[in-house]
Amino acid sequence: MNARWSARITAALAAVALAVPLTAGPASALATSSTATAEAAPAAPLTNLAHLDLLLDEATPPAGVEGHSTYRQTEEPTLLAPWTYADARDGGTFERVGGGPLDAATGHWGQGAYNADDNTRAAVVYLRHWKQTGDADSRHKAYELLRTVAYHQTTDGPSAGNVVLWMQPDGELNPSAEPVELPDPSDSGPSYWTARTVWALGEGYAAFVDDDPDFAAFLKERLALSRGAIERDVLSKYGQYTEADGMRVPAWLIVDGADASAEAVLGLTAAVRAGDDTSATAARQLAEGVAAMASGNTRQWPYGAILPWAQSPAMWHAWGSQMPAALAEAGDLFGDDALVAPAITDATSFTTTLLTAGGPDNGWFPSPTDRVQIAYGADSRVQSLLALADTTGSSAFAELAGLQAAWFFGANHAGARMYDPSTGVTFDGLQPDGTVNRNSGAESTIHGLLTALALDAHPEVAARATALTSVTGRVGLTFVQAEDASSTDGTVSTPTSWTGESSWSGDALTLQPGQSATWDIGSADTKRWVEPVVFSQPGEQSLSRWRGNGVLKITGPAQGISPTPGALLPRALTAPVSERRTELNVTAQRGDLMLDGLIVRPFVSRLVLEGAGSRSELVQSSAPGAQRTTVSGGGTVRVYDARGVLLRTASFDGEITVVLPSGGFAVAER
Repeated sequence: MNARWSARITAALAAVALAVPLTAGPASALATSSTATAEAAPAAPLTNLAHLDLLLDEATPPAGVEGHSTYRQTEEPTLLAPWTYADARDGGTFERVGGGPLDAATGHWGQGAYNADDNTRAAVVYLRHWKQTGDADSRHKAYELLRTVAYHQTTDGPSAGNVVLWMQPDGELNPSAEPVELPDPSDSGPSYWTARTVWALGEGYAAFVDDDPDFAAFLKERLALSRGAIERDVLSKYGQYTEADGMRVPAWLIVDGADASAEAVLGLTAAVRAGDDTSATAARQLAEGVAAMASGNTRQWPYGAILPWAQSPAMWHAWGSQMPAALAEAGDLFGDDALVAPAITDATSFTTTLLTAGGPDNGWFPSPTDRVQIAYGADSRVQSLLALADTTGSSAFAELAGLQAAWFFGANHAGARMYDPSTGVTFDGLQPDGTVNRNSGAESTIHGLLTALALDAHPEVAARATALTSVTGRVGLTFVQAEDASSTDGTVSTPTSWTGESSWSGDALTLQPGQSATWDIGSADTKRWVEPVVFSQPGEQSLSRWRGNGVLKITGPAQGISPTPGALLPRALTAPVSERRTELNVTAQRGDLMLDGLIVRPFVSRLVLEGAGSRSELVQSSAPGAQRTTVSGGGTVRVYDARGVLLRTASFDGEITVVLPSGGFAVAER
């Protein structure tokens, strides 16, 4: 635990020791503590590399390919890589397949058999497993995969340091995939795969620096090559800001992505910790760009999340959302609280909102539009929470990590085990209707294993995550479609779903001046915030009156760098809806009001997970002041503030009343 954070948490505990009471029966026992009650560790490691091993195959590139080479290529011409996809077959077997159509005559796929993204992340899996366990086979596979990662790099010319994404089964690189991917050719500019190459090379250098200095020196050189491309094409704009739909955003993110930049930061910080001072400036500058993408607050969308894409303030996705992890690592490395603070808010405000709303959805664009859930998204949330737990020492983030990681073991809306420690298989996805995609390709396998490795390194969290196998209660953010109005004289239309920067959830409802609409939003146990999701063109003005909830004035923001004019954004009403009200009414007064729907978020959100005699209940507050609520089930309850500082701990039987600070949360466990 970082000593600076330990001191801050201790001071905060002293300051708030009497601020937030708990109420329980005579059996309650109050205490203050900065660590959770220890849980018994799982009997065996969760990490099983068998399925990832199955995906691995060998390829021998043709000799003398200009601009591409790797370590000891003459002596060791064969490369190792995981197949991109693995389709489920009868009897629990899998068939390894590439991307795109297969040309039977050449054996080539439209995209390829292997790709740089999966090579890099598979290398991280084997590196971490080797360093955690000392496993010699994992060391060997990490070495071989890093050689493959380096081969994908372009070593000279105007694209030096960038990365070719795809490779065919015979080792031939495929710079221009079918269907077309951007950039095309894939090494012609900044990309996710260049960012992930930096991640793998940075962690590889750190792992091999003492074990194999010659190989580590090669990895450091290749890290400098791709870091140089980022410095040339991205960080040359460091310190410059631009605008996207009215939001001030940094201009120095890789592919305008805080998500891509965060994965690069993970590699750069690992390298700096291992002694590569030349990577420090790039690590800090990228981290500052990531931190600048923090948005919203406890009560307004996106609820303190670090947004992934600078071109859209109306988009958040779970996959690749390791922005808080990167900030926790960078903040700890550089001793910079300003980097860690947005990561904490993302965890305490947004992640709790996500958990209580249904879990790691693929995309809120800005409404919860894409509710498919995949391992990449779930793992990214787990990694971020555990990185914060390690950096701050607060039990808040370890407890949330246990709740999130339980997704892999059945605590999801399908009640399906998504990762099987007995086989190492991670299924490819969970559909909104509860259908499980039982294929198990490289990406899903890798991210299931990254979570398993993280849990093996945090046995108390692992014990909790594996015990919680079902969702038995959930109250959180919901969405009401605009076209589902119980009464309206407005016009329903069907816009093109994807706007270029956000997505309509279905139809649109347009109200002209004088027209109105009423929706049934049901009753609730607490007050609720309502945010109409409104589409407006730049400079377009509208005024609407929401009965009992104030007036909404909107001026469409300037387009800036967003891909298309017009913004689909949540707009917060000035007053909450009471518990008793079941209807919401609006009348357009000036200008057209074009609605996608209503985001409805209770003052207190709740998630209950259970399994094998264990139970965890999360309650989170978005209220403007202290909020009283109850938790049940007996055990131990801990109350945290919006910074993740532990305020109170109590043991209780049956039910207990807790008072949550604004933006705070509590977790009850037994």
